[in-house]
Amino acid sequence: MNWTYKDIPSQEGKVAIVTGANSGLGFYTAKGIVSKGGELVMACRSLEKAEAARKELVSEFPDATLKTMHLDLGDLSSVRRFASEFKKSYKKLDLLVNNAGLMAIPYRKTVDGFEMQFGVNHLGHFALTGLLMDLLKKTKDSRVVNVSSAAHNMGEIRFEDIHWEKKYQKWRAYGMSKLANIHFTYEMADRVSDKEYAVKVMAAHPGYSDSNLIEKGPSMKGRNFLARAGRVVNKIFAQSTEMGALPTLYAATAPEAIHRAYYGPRGGMRGYPERVYPNAKKVNKEVQVRLWELSEELTKVSFLNGN
Repeated sequence: MNWTYKDIPSQEGKVAIVTGANSGLGFYTAKGIVSKGGELVMACRSLEKAEAARKELVSEFPDATLKTMHLDLGDLSSVRRFASEFKKSYKKLDLLVNNAGLMAIPYRKTVDGFEMQFGVNHLGHFALTGLLMDLLKKTKDSRVVNVSSAAHNMGEIRFEDIHWEKKYQKWRAYGMSKLANIHFTYEMADRVSDKEYAVKVMAAHPGYSDSNLIEKGPSMKGRNFLARAGRVVNKIFAQSTEMGALPTLYAATAPEAIHRAYYGPRGGMRGYPERVYPNAKKVNKEVQVRLWELSEELTKVSFLNGN
């Protein structure tokens, strides 16, 4: 079956958060949710860009309930502030889509001293999820979807140098952050199952899609020519961003989506969504647990522990 936007079930009465909803995959994920009546919070670092995206969605869906809120995943104080403000305004959370991310950028550190890709792509989302866990637990049939990547194949969790302070390699660092997304998904799913909470936890990847991620690294170094070249290559070889968002939307909304499953394009890098599997050589329980414990230590956010 070619699952498309028209197959998204009604989202009326549901409250969703999509991080990085102002552009790329996050924008189309947001669009899919509001097109079916869901109430959406666009959690973004740039409120200006978020507001422009919100207006674009409202122009297409005039009855949409959309709110923009500031969230900088590279600053744990911002993550805590966002979670606190969200919980003051909302008493439920049906869907959390941990979508925002950085790809193959020059070496940078977050406000809290983490390597930027690991800090934003994994640790920021880990902390956000933990701080919202109480709402997810008490919302019937809630879901968490972590957006990973086929680039997890090039990743290894470098516990001995988790912040890449020695011999930084931007693509391997990206791969590690995306592998961390999968480990986080599986360990959270296991812990949710152990506690018998009615929360589905899944991961998804967009395949090779025409998102704006490829431009960010060169742009940060002022290499505008490379950024433009990346855009051209994407237009020729990648599937559309709209198609790339479908696996995330399937995990987020399809009644048949399975707890602890991973979804991606049917053809591997292009195509309609289906259940796929991460590289078995890259995933194991011992690393899951160790990464979880390290993430709690680094973020000072602890959840799904004990009785």
